[in-house]
Amino acid sequence: MPSRKFFVGGNWKLNGDKKSIEELANTLNNAKLNPDTEVVCGAPSIYLDYARSKLNPNIDVAAQNCYKVAKGAFTGEISPAMIKDCGVKWVILGHSERRHVFGESDELIGQKVAHALENGLGVIACIGEKLDEREAGITEKVVFSQTKFIADNVKDWSKVVLAYEPVWAIGTGKTASPQQAQEVHDKLRQWLKTNVSEAVANSIRIIYGGSVTGGTCKELASQKDVDGFLVGGASLKPEFIDIINAKA
Repeated sequence: MPSRKFFVGGNWKLNGDKKSIEELANTLNNAKLNPDTEVVCGAPSIYLDYARSKLNPNIDVAAQNCYKVAKGAFTGEISPAMIKDCGVKWVILGHSERRHVFGESDELIGQKVAHALENGLGVIACIGEKLDEREAGITEKVVFSQTKFIADNVKDWSKVVLAYEPVWAIGTGKTASPQQAQEVHDKLRQWLKTNVSEAVANSIRIIYGGSVTGGTCKELASQKDVDGFLVGGASLKPEFIDIINAKA
């Protein structure tokens, strides 16, 4: 089995200003971070350049979204080319807030994934079911369908991290139990084995998101198919360091 490098992403969402970003960068820059963990901070687009300039080079930066073309008459959008021009290497795509608050379709997310990868960005691709879908027993159906739209647009899987985020656990304080997370991650890996390849299934990092905290991270990290986290609120606090070091 290939060893999958533990991956911890912080999604700052619509939070932060220059003062707080500088403080957070100082905290992270001076912390003892597990060198075996890949760390990425997802900054608001207006602060991508600033965050990149303040964080040490061992911490990468991600945009929280981008569009499916390089340039043009798309007011308010940013492109992978612009993201890369700021020294930023990653983009988060398909986050549940993009899907459910802003109405992004599976098809559009797939197109964004394709364009971001073609332009050399790493993609943190998000999937996950809503509470009514879990209660209806269709979790697998939902996440497999979302994953298929992503998979159909990927040529180089080495640049993709898959983030499973049950929507009912995001920002609610409810966390999927380590067993619930492991079960879905395992099923996703099986789906990839069947529909993509065994090599991709074994090598891709599948990370968990949904109210991950310093308190919940260690047990989640011990699950065999949980390869890291996408962290929301806690990524703005010093406990983000504990989450980065969950495997230490």
